[in-house]
Amino acid sequence: MSAVTKLSSDQFPKVTRAAILVEQRQPLVVDEIALPDHLDVGQVLVELAYSGICGSQLGEIDGVKGPDKWLPHLLGHEASGTVMAVGPGVRHVKPGDTVVAHWKPSLGIESAVPKYQWHSKTVNAGWVTTFNRHAIVSENRLTPISPSADLMAAALFGCAVTTGFGLIDNLSDLRLGDDVVVFGAGGVGLNIIQAAQLSGARKVIAIDLFDNRLALAKRCGATDVINARDTDPWARLGEIFSDRAPDIFVDNTGSPEIIARGYDLVDAKGQVLLVGVPKKGANTTLYTLPMHFGKHVCGTHGGETEPHHDIPRYMRLGAARGLDFGDLITEIQSLSRVNELIAGMRDGSTAGRCMIDLAKV
Repeated sequence: MSAVTKLSSDQFPKVTRAAILVEQRQPLVVDEIALPDHLDVGQVLVELAYSGICGSQLGEIDGVKGPDKWLPHLLGHEASGTVMAVGPGVRHVKPGDTVVAHWKPSLGIESAVPKYQWHSKTVNAGWVTTFNRHAIVSENRLTPISPSADLMAAALFGCAVTTGFGLIDNLSDLRLGDDVVVFGAGGVGLNIIQAAQLSGARKVIAIDLFDNRLALAKRCGATDVINARDTDPWARLGEIFSDRAPDIFVDNTGSPEIIARGYDLVDAKGQVLLVGVPKKGANTTLYTLPMHFGKHVCGTHGGETEPHHDIPRYMRLGAARGLDFGDLITEIQSLSRVNELIAGMRDGSTAGRCMIDLAKV
């Protein structure tokens, strides 16, 4: 068996458009990059259709984890597309398959990461990137789905849906009639709200800074909403839970203060589930005695999902319950306008998930 699959045929692209992180805390550079001329063991060439933008990418741009030694590099970790070619050893996807690209490892080989060329520079990439029309993706970051699937909505299953539903399904101890507080109603938060409502929560309280996001949260199943810009959220939560404490508090912000307040808020045996990641060096202080009696704090790693198992499962659930995950997408633009999409996420003008249409110039 050959160690590589050549991509020299005219049927394969030699260049593609991509959004490149060249410098932290600066706009992405959208330009043409050159693809490698071969696929190594476990690598898959995918023509991507749609890519979501996650808060994780904003964190990469802002350098919340510190200096980035891999610049310049590509971004993105949730998308849908079609397999064009596979490298040696690939068994779980084949040319022509419709796939979801995701950052959580799944079935198949974890390949070497690709390197692209941009002018005279090497552009680094991880096992999956999605802010590029054509991507070389590791086999274990791809899950095949039905060719009839809505490709725009399918992209959400690379992160937003699986993290949100997985957090409730795989990590929480939510029982029928429990009360849930979700601080931060972005793309992942909306799916947490939706999953909590489906799982039988009595109250699902959504907290955010923007009314447009809270209106969408109501449509996703939130029973109460709080605008933390206009109202003291802790005072309002005290009114809502005057007779009993909530069972689950989910933080999507990464704010140490919010994490600590959520810990104090929940029931003596309650859960604090962390999705948002604090900036490097931003610590929180907790009184740990209640942990000895049942209260606990846990961070999530993508909802603890197994993509090959959970993506088809959540898609089947959505079809059976009439869920339109596409309703969570409120902004769609071409790759050339990616910085506008990012700005909309930052200033709150984008209510739900924003989507890059990679087929558009």
